[in-house]
Amino acid sequence: MNTRLVIGFLLLLVVYQTSEGLQTVFAPTSPLGPALMVLTLVLAWPVGRWIDGGGFRTYGLIATRWLPLLVSTLLLAITAKLAAEAIALGLGVEQFVPAAPLSLTVIGIGLVTTFIPSIAEDILTRGFLLRFTSRPLGFGSYVIASAALYTANHIWRLDWGVSEQIRLFCLGLAYAAAAWRMQSLWAAVGLHWGWNLSNSLLSQAWQTTMADPVEGRWISAAVHLILFAFIALYPAASGEKPNTDQDFSSDAPSNRRS
Repeated sequence: MNTRLVIGFLLLLVVYQTSEGLQTVFAPTSPLGPALMVLTLVLAWPVGRWIDGGGFRTYGLIATRWLPLLVSTLLLAITAKLAAEAIALGLGVEQFVPAAPLSLTVIGIGLVTTFIPSIAEDILTRGFLLRFTSRPLGFGSYVIASAALYTANHIWRLDWGVSEQIRLFCLGLAYAAAAWRMQSLWAAVGLHWGWNLSNSLLSQAWQTTMADPVEGRWISAAVHLILFAFIALYPAASGEKPNTDQDFSSDAPSNRRS
C-alpha cells in the first residue's frame, strides 16, 4: 500500500473529523468548524499532488465532462429527495407548513455550504478508496467497502441508533455506485450534494414536524436503495475498472473517467 496515500488520507481525515466534531457536538456556533471543513478541501489538492502529482484528479475528480455529470446527478438527487418528502407526507410521517420564500441569497449560501462538506467527504470515503488497494476493486467490492467507510466516517452520529447507521450505509451504496459506474467522483458528488442541498433548502422553506424520525430514516434509506438499483443497472463508463495508476498519476489530460 502506498505510504503517501495512507498519510494523506489520515491527514485529511483528522481535519475533517475535527470540523465535524466542532460543528455537531463541541462548538456548533464557532466559525472554526466550517473553516476546518474548507481547509479539508483546500488541503486535498496539495495532498493529491504529493501522492502522485494528480491534485484533485488523484481522487477521481476528472475534468472531462465533469459539469454535465455533476448537474445531472445533482438534479437526480433533488428529485429523489422530493420523492422522499412526498412519501413521508403521504404516510403521515411528516407534516409541514410553508415558511418564508427562499431568497437568492439563501439559495446561494446553501449551494456553497452544502457543496464543500459533500465533496470533502466524497474525497475521503470514495475518492481515496479508488486508490487504496493494490488491485482495482470490482463494482460490488468497491460499493460495499465505500458504503462501510462512509458509514464509519459519521462517528459523531454513533449515538443516533441503528436506523441511522443503516440509512447512512444505503446512502453510501448509491453514491459509491455512481462513482464506480461513471468512473468519476463527480457523479457521487452530484448525488451527495443534491441530497444535502435539498435537505438544507427544504428545512428553511417549510417548517416540518416529524412524527417519528426513525420512520423518516427508513424512507430515506429506501429511496437510496432505489437509486442504487437504478445506477447499478447503468452501463459502466468505458467498461473498465476505475482505479488504475494510469488514470490518476499523469498530469496530461485523460479520456478515461475515474
